[in-house]
Amino acid sequence: MTEVALDTATPHAPSVIRLLLEKLGIAYQEVLDHPHLLPERKVQAVLLDDSVGALMVLFPQNQLLDLNRLAELTGRKLAAVPLDRLKTMLDKHGLKILPGIPALTSSPCLYEESLLKPERLLVHSGQAGLWLEIERDDFKKMLSKASAGNFGELLSRIRPNLDRPTDDRDEISQAVQAFTARRIQQRLENTIEIPPLAETAQKIIKLRVDPNATIDDITGVVETDPALAAQVVSWAASPYYASPGKIRSVEDAIVRVLGFDLVINLALGLALGKTLSLPKDHPQQATPYWQQSIYTAAVIEGLTRAIPRAERPEAGLTYLAGLLHNFGYLLLAHIFPPHFSLICRHLEVNPHLCHSYVEQHLLGISREQIGAWLMRFWDMPDELATALRFQHDPYYEGDHAAFPNLACLAVRLLRARGIGSGPDEPIPDELLERLNISREKAEDVVTKVLEAEALLRELASQFNQH
Repeated sequence: MTEVALDTATPHAPSVIRLLLEKLGIAYQEVLDHPHLLPERKVQAVLLDDSVGALMVLFPQNQLLDLNRLAELTGRKLAAVPLDRLKTMLDKHGLKILPGIPALTSSPCLYEESLLKPERLLVHSGQAGLWLEIERDDFKKMLSKASAGNFGELLSRIRPNLDRPTDDRDEISQAVQAFTARRIQQRLENTIEIPPLAETAQKIIKLRVDPNATIDDITGVVETDPALAAQVVSWAASPYYASPGKIRSVEDAIVRVLGFDLVINLALGLALGKTLSLPKDHPQQATPYWQQSIYTAAVIEGLTRAIPRAERPEAGLTYLAGLLHNFGYLLLAHIFPPHFSLICRHLEVNPHLCHSYVEQHLLGISREQIGAWLMRFWDMPDELATALRFQHDPYYEGDHAAFPNLACLAVRLLRARGIGSGPDEPIPDELLERLNISREKAEDVVTKVLEAEALLRELASQFNQH
C-alpha cells in the first residue's frame, strides 16, 4: 500500500476543527477509537436548550448527565436541542458528531468538575471513530469562559440488575410503590393495572402450545378478528413476501405464503402490541417502536436460519422474541407515565449510555426486568421471558441461551447500522461461537434484511394503524 493510500484510509479531524484548535493554540494528537480508551478521559458533549437559549454541557463518559441536578444547579429546565437543529449546525461545519470544544458554538458552556481529573483528555474530532487527545492544561484554556458544576452520576454507582432475575419481583414492586400513588396494595399483579389480554391473543397462545393445532384452527381464530384477518392477508400480499398470484383468503395467506408458525407469531405479536398503546412521547433519536421490532424480528429470523440445523432453536419463537424484544419500553410508559418523559429526556442527553443505566438511575429497574415479568405473568413461554430479560448480556449461558443471544446479536448488528438507539457495542467472539454463526454470515444477514428496508417499513406501518 502506498503512503497516499494509507493516508486516505486513516480518518483525520475535519478541517474546521483543525483550524479552530490551531487558532486557539491547542496542541492535540489524533487517536483512533479503541475499547481500551478509558471512558473517564472521553469528553461527552451535548447541546441543551430552553426558553433562555442554548447551553453546551461537557462531562466524562463514565458518568450519566442528571437533568434534575442540572435544573437545581442552573434554575433552568433544559433538554436536548431538537435533532434537526443540531444536524443543521453540524452539517454547516461538515461534522458528524458534536465535539466538546466550547468555541465551536456561540452558546455558553457548563462542564462537570471531575472532567479535569485526567492528565490527558479525549475530545471528539467530529468524525466517527476518531478522538483528539489534549493535555489537561490546554483543555482548561478552552474552558476559560465556561462554568463548572457537579451534575454527573458515576456509572459505577448505578448498578443495573443484569444477572439476578430472582430479585426482579421485589425491585419492580419497590419501583411501582415509590413512583405511583398505589402504595397500599402489596401484590404486584394488583398494583400494576395491566389490561387483560384480548380474547384473540388468549386463543392464539393456546394454539401455540397445542401440538395438534392445525391450519384450520389458526384460520378460524384469525377470521373471527376482522382487523387481524385483514392484517394477515395484507402481510401475505406484501412485496416483502413476493407471493405468486393474488391472495384470496386467510387460509390462502397461511398455506401459500406465510406458514403456520409465522402467522401464529405475527398474530400474537400484534395482539400483545395492541394491549398497550404506543407512548406519545419518545426520545428524539429513537427508531419508531414497530419499525425496530420488525427489523429485529427479521434479522433474528435470518440468524436462526444461519445456525446449523441440529442446534437451531424454534424459529417461530425466536421471531416472536425479536418482535417483542422492546416490549418493556411500552410497559414503562404505561406504568410510569409522568416519569416516562423524564426517561426520554435523559436518554437524549446521554447518547453514550445503554438505556438500562438511565432507567436504573431514575426508577431502580429496567425495561428488561419488567418486560420479562409481564411475559411470565401472561404465561408466555419461558424462552420469551428469558430473551427479554437477558438480551443485553452477550455472555449469557443459562437456560434457553440461544434466545437472548440471538436478540443481543440482532440488536447490536442493527445498532451498528444506525437502527435502534444507544451506543454501538462490540459483538464478542464468544457470542458468535455460542450460536455457531460466523461474523461474516451475521453481517450478511443484516445486509440482506436492510436491502428490503422499504418493504419492512411498510409492514411496520401496518402495525401502527391498529
